[in-house]
Amino acid sequence: MRFALILILVVSTLSLAAETPQRFFKGNTHAHSLWSDGNDFPEMIIDYYHRSGYAFAVLSDHNVLADGYRWQSLAEIKGRQKSFGPGAIEKCLARFGPDWINWETLDGERGISLKRLDEYRHLFEKPGEFIIIEAEEISDKSAQGPVHINALNLERLVGPLNDDELSTVQVMRQLLRTVQLQEEEIGRPIMTHLNHPNFYWGVTAEDLAAVVEERFFEVYNGHPKINHHGDPHRPSDEMIWDIANTIRIAEMGEAPLMGVATDDSHTYHGGDVSPGRGWVMVDAEELTANSLIYAMRAGDFYASTGITLTRVSYDAADRVIELEIEADGNAEFTSELIGTRVGYEDSIVQGIGEILAESTGRTVRFEIPEDALYARVVITSSSGHGNPSFEDQHKQAWTQPVGWR
Repeated sequence: MRFALILILVVSTLSLAAETPQRFFKGNTHAHSLWSDGNDFPEMIIDYYHRSGYAFAVLSDHNVLADGYRWQSLAEIKGRQKSFGPGAIEKCLARFGPDWINWETLDGERGISLKRLDEYRHLFEKPGEFIIIEAEEISDKSAQGPVHINALNLERLVGPLNDDELSTVQVMRQLLRTVQLQEEEIGRPIMTHLNHPNFYWGVTAEDLAAVVEERFFEVYNGHPKINHHGDPHRPSDEMIWDIANTIRIAEMGEAPLMGVATDDSHTYHGGDVSPGRGWVMVDAEELTANSLIYAMRAGDFYASTGITLTRVSYDAADRVIELEIEADGNAEFTSELIGTRVGYEDSIVQGIGEILAESTGRTVRFEIPEDALYARVVITSSSGHGNPSFEDQHKQAWTQPVGWR
């Protein structure tokens, strides 16, 4: 095993002077509409995030951008509804009025022409308050299983490779290369994150470690069928994060993955109504797509399923990370410093992602041990999640890995 020197030195992550309050922009980067396999109109989904205090929202439908023509039959729209009350059409008419929906009959069947993004974004966007970022969930597969990557701030569709003889690593690398070429061509940043690695067990920790071109993955995804906790033979999403980062830092001399939390919402009318489960809080200079992406690339954000941090700072010289947690009623908070020490036993995943220190209360200060390859903090509330995606889910938050060289 080699412990290579990483050439990128993180001087400070999410660090501001204590007297300067940090401003975090709240956003969801993964949601679906009737443009693919969701069951609500895109403008209604954006309306939810706008009304719910988010600063930015993304619609990431599968292998499509909402800039062309998409027709849905009335029967299909109603067939996706999972409740006996008002559904997508009734709610949309109530919100936008009787003339909003584009009714259209094709081949004798009544249906609706869905709104493009440019037809409704002006209703919500306001500088410094709310923006919509165009995105796509590039939904592909490898010989091992599904490979889904969200791409934010695109200009044109990427689309899948559709070659299931390729390995997961090959699929990821080719898709990310295509995204990188588009970024270079259009001259603005495009952010990608690997979605739900345990969805049908499609992506392993070793795959994520190998594809160093990918810097982000979903440590939490609100869909109830993504095997968040793993199983007796396969690691949880959090352990995948630690295994991949241990390999990257200790054995490859590469930068670690950063974790995002998302809704991956599909259902909005009865059944598994999933918006509002997970999000990111980004410490960006301004509320623009470019600024948000640059901030996230710098690690200036945290992921959450309900916990709010008012301050996150890291002092690289002293290897100290400090947090301030916002009060939430009578909830109590437990913070754990998670990391891997030099000399871990990778053959049996021993010592990878261990608890290095623990703290309770709303003010948290951790000194990262000198022999830790990296460290991150996970905060867990005593309060349960208001809309859980798995049994006994509690509100949590995750900071990004620091202390690595």
